[in-house]
Order: sequence, then structure tokens, then C-alpha cells
Amino acid sequence: MTALFSSLNLRETSIPNRVMVSPMCQYSCEQRDGLATEWHRTHLGSRAVGGAGLVMSEATAVEPRGRISPEDLGIWSDEHAEALEPITEFIREQGSVPGIQLAHAGRKASTSRPWEDHGPVAPEDGGWTVVGPTDEPWPYDDEAPSTERLTPEDIESVVGSFRTAAERALAAGFEVAEVHAAHGYLIHEFLSPVTNTRGDAYGGGFEGRTRLAREVTAAVREVWPDDKPVFVRISATDWLPDRESWTVADSVRLADRLADLGADLIDVSAGGIHPESSPERAGPNYQVRYAERVREETDREVAVGAVGGITTPEQAEAVVANERADMAIVGREHLRDPYFTLRAAEALDATDEIEGPPQYRRAFGF
Repeated sequence: MTALFSSLNLRETSIPNRVMVSPMCQYSCEQRDGLATEWHRTHLGSRAVGGAGLVMSEATAVEPRGRISPEDLGIWSDEHAEALEPITEFIREQGSVPGIQLAHAGRKASTSRPWEDHGPVAPEDGGWTVVGPTDEPWPYDDEAPSTERLTPEDIESVVGSFRTAAERALAAGFEVAEVHAAHGYLIHEFLSPVTNTRGDAYGGGFEGRTRLAREVTAAVREVWPDDKPVFVRISATDWLPDRESWTVADSVRLADRLADLGADLIDVSAGGIHPESSPERAGPNYQVRYAERVREETDREVAVGAVGGITTPEQAEAVVANERADMAIVGREHLRDPYFTLRAAEALDATDEIEGPPQYRRAFGF
């Protein structure tokens, strides 16, 4: 049996193989209302048809001001949950596990879509005032919009929004909840000394800066069923070696704390905290070494997912087989090829290890 097509059992949830569709924003809510559309159903559903063990939604905002763009998904009302139900149902029908990434974009919110320059959207144009650990805005090339510093009471409200969003996600049929604490969005902004210069209980040293991440994870775990897993996506490093910043050693330490709170998998990515943040090198598997280090150095029993430059079946198999990570998280290659997992089974001579949709079997040698 290949490692890639072995199941991953977390709590009482069995993920049929080790391929996860990375959360990738589609910026496609037609009415700027956060409601899922046929685009989302087709996009996510086709990756389930393509055989991925776990299909993760894009960053789904827990409150309106937490969206990256006005066109992003949200789950701040029952109506949002109802719009997502047909998607989770279809994913499950294909034998895949539906997951949702719960998110708040913080000071990186209220931006236009990437193909529309990805700059800030002013309130008069459908945007909103953004929030962060301080009033320091994201350093845009042009004039930056105002940013409001979250008070302790505001932070309590944000934690509550994550908790309520998790409850709605469960009602919508999701089986995995992932807390988005990476890529320079709100929780990462609190984690990193680059963006968190607060002097209160949510700032200062490691304990203060990780408090929001810990409180959100605990809140989601509290309402998520004991038999279903909670993931947390982190940026393992800020990629800013010339200044005080978040490091891989910090991530290892945080992973232990999150595991103690009931996190079952740490989804290890990197970067995003500042425009100058960039990898030392890019290319195949360029972030896998961070996942490997978190997996090796954590003291707690917690699974790890690796993402970044995984584009071939052989890479994905090697990541899992060599125990560098427990799951291969594939992003852009899934945009290029919704049927990556079926093609991987064919390439690895493992078609007997995956069921595959009967309608497509003749195309993949089943």
C-alpha cells in the first residue's frame, strides 16, 4: 500500500487518503454578501470527485469585517450555513471529508480581488474599517486605510464569533474545522512581534501574543464534537530574519500548546505578515521542511500537514512515506487539475487503493 492512499484517522473521523485540498480563496460571492454560490459548489465538489481525501473550503469569515475581500465567503449567519449545506452534502457523497477554514482577515481585510489590483477598498466603495492588534495599517504602497485597535472587549467578541461560526459550520455538515492563524491575518497579527506591539495581556511575550490563538482554538474545540478533528493553520515563520519576528521555534512551542487545547492537526504554511516577507528559496516542497520540524520537535501527539510546492504524485507520496508530514496539502496543482488525486493513484500504481467515481473509472485505469 502507498503511504499517500492510507487513511488518516483523527479522533473518530477517517480521512480516506492523505491528500488535502488547500484552502484557496475564490473571491466569487456574487452579491458581496458572503453567501456560497454555484461556483463554490462546483469548485469544491469537483475536487471531491477528483478523489481528494479532505476538501477544505477557502478562508470563511466569522464576521463581515473579517473578509479579505467583499467577495469572500462568510459564515456569520444561519443563511450562510444553509448556503453551504449542499456543498458539504455533495463532498460527502463522493467519499471525501468536507472541511471549513474559519478566518478573520484583520488589517488585511477590505481589499479588492487579486485580478482587480488587490488594493484597499474604501468604505464608500463597499469596503469597511479594518481592525488589528494595533492601529498600524498594512503598509500599502499608496495611502493606507485607517485601522482600529481591538480592545479586550472587542477581542472577546471576535473569539465569540469564531465559536458561533464553528457551531454553524457543524450545522452545515462540515466534519473538520480549521482555525486560520497564518498569512498575516488577524490571529497571525497577534502572534507576530512584527505586528503586535501591545502592552496588555494580548501582547508582550510569547504568552500574551499567543493568547488569541489559544482562546480561539479552545472556543472552536469547545463546540466541535469530540469525534471530529480541529486543525490550525499557522505560518511557521515570518520570513523576516533581519528583525524580531515569529520563528519556527515559536511555532513548535505553539503547536504543543494548541495540542493541549485539543487541536488534532497543525497545517504548516509560512509568511504573509509583511510585504517584505519572502521565502529564502521557492520551488518544490519549499515549505515542507517547516512541517517536518514541527512534527519532529513537538512534545505532544499532534498530526502535521505540509503545504507549498507539492505538485506531483511522487512528491506527495514521499512527504508522507518519509514521515515528513501526515498529510500532503495541495493548492495550486488542484487549480490546474481537479483530479490530481485520481491521477496520483494512477501514477503510483495505486488505483486499487482508491474507489474513485464510477463515472470516471475508465479514464483512470480503475
